Amino acid sequence: MAKPKPGARAGGVVRIVLLLSVPLLLLLLLSGDRRLLKASDSEFLGLINRTASGERSYDKLLGGLLADGFDERSCRSRYQSVMYRRRPGRRPPAYLVSKLRQQEALQRRCGPGTAAYGHALEQLRSGKSGGDTVGAQDCRYLVSISYRGLGNRILATASAFLYAVLTGRVLLVDPSNEMGELFCEPFHGTTWLLPPGFPLASYTNFSISTAESYGNMLRNKVIRTDAAGDVPAFLYVHLDHDATEQDKFFFCDEDQRVLRNIPWLVMRTDNYIVPGLFLVAGFQEELGRLFPEPDTVFHHAVRYLFHPSNHVWGLVARYYDAYLATAQQRVGIQVRVFGSQPNSPELLEQITRCTQKEGLLPEVLLAAADPVAPGPSRKTKAVLVTSLKSWYYEKLKGMYWERAAATGEAVSVQQPSHEEFQRSGARSHDAKAWAEIYLLSLTDALVTTAWSTFGYVAQGLGGLRPWVMYRPDNETHVPDPPCGRDVSMEPCFHAPPFYDCRLKRGADTGKIVPQVQHCIDMSWGLKIVHRG
Repeated sequence: MAKPKPGARAGGVVRIVLLLSVPLLLLLLLSGDRRLLKASDSEFLGLINRTASGERSYDKLLGGLLADGFDERSCRSRYQSVMYRRRPGRRPPAYLVSKLRQQEALQRRCGPGTAAYGHALEQLRSGKSGGDTVGAQDCRYLVSISYRGLGNRILATASAFLYAVLTGRVLLVDPSNEMGELFCEPFHGTTWLLPPGFPLASYTNFSISTAESYGNMLRNKVIRTDAAGDVPAFLYVHLDHDATEQDKFFFCDEDQRVLRNIPWLVMRTDNYIVPGLFLVAGFQEELGRLFPEPDTVFHHAVRYLFHPSNHVWGLVARYYDAYLATAQQRVGIQVRVFGSQPNSPELLEQITRCTQKEGLLPEVLLAAADPVAPGPSRKTKAVLVTSLKSWYYEKLKGMYWERAAATGEAVSVQQPSHEEFQRSGARSHDAKAWAEIYLLSLTDALVTTAWSTFGYVAQGLGGLRPWVMYRPDNETHVPDPPCGRDVSMEPCFHAPPFYDCRLKRGADTGKIVPQVQHCIDMSWGLKIVHRG
């Protein structure tokens, strides 16, 4: 079939499809590519225009978000994952794409193995900032400490990356907790992993009490924002859940002017701090250019940075093909259990109430009722449950096995693994967790648990605005309503500042800028939204 000319009317394509639908369907069946048959209607029209010539409509570079030129065998997920997604995701703005190419060039020019990096290490060893040299001005660095659970580590690294882009710094990720084994390198021709031999040997133990933390140096008047002084070779930025008010002055303009001149920053956080960056007046114009749709910040960042390693991608692809590929609809349910009751009938009731009330899962007929007769047009729905426990999966699976769905749908319930308890940093555990996050992101509709970073990463990867199950006041109470649709697909910043830098007083930071409001799952948290 000849390709349509640019600007050809869609109506002509539709008429051709209607006339040739049977031969084309046979051609697709014979092609052996099952993913062509699983496309939506709009994807199908795009695919059939390329069937005869063998071309694919898959945009493996995600609209320019990803750079070309990687060896695909070294990281199969980078370019293959697009074939597993029914929704293409938001298209990145041209300015963001150009900024990413600039960041990649900076990483290659100043990253590990370069003369500039060696020079910067020597300055760090000497304890001198080297602020008067060209090399120091060209190459500045941000080291992101990797710790806590996988979801926290992804949120922290994405936050550090966006701050690095905004401030012209090279991002280097602490390789602890298998960061190099779980994720592919995002930058071509260099590495984002901090190499061995870093002069600050104890940097992974930095904490709120570290003397070189920005908050402590402010408190002890070692650094002042209202006077010039010596520039230290490095500073530690403590933005963890227990950060003090002085630590959170990081989100003020005058403090950013101080930090700008420091060659090395080491950052620890277990949060998604990006909503706080929108509070910094000096960043707002650039953030507006990078993200005209503010609620896409994490969506673009996580798709750009985090590609499953080949081992993890194998887990994802095999499970998808076995259990999710042929379903007409896929529903993801992410269950995080808080408190002392691992098997909670109240939480199970909350899950069923939420999914049935929102039309995500069908109600079931009474046991005495006749089941709906199956037929060739019967709809299929695959439910993917992720949880450390298997009890919720077993209960949901039993419900749809023992009783027929009132809608006549065939509902299958699956759970890839149940590790029983979290073991952060364990290779097998984290590989399964990363695979399950990715599988959740491939669903059509997503239900998450309040406060869960695991769910935040899945919704950002998939471009999904989830239904969030509210956290109950106590373990024996089912919230009413059981869940609500989130206002955006952005993660929630759990430990934000409560300070107006301009007025220099405490303030509700959810009401300062239009792009940031409070989260529906954590009343004091901050979330990026799009009010356009």
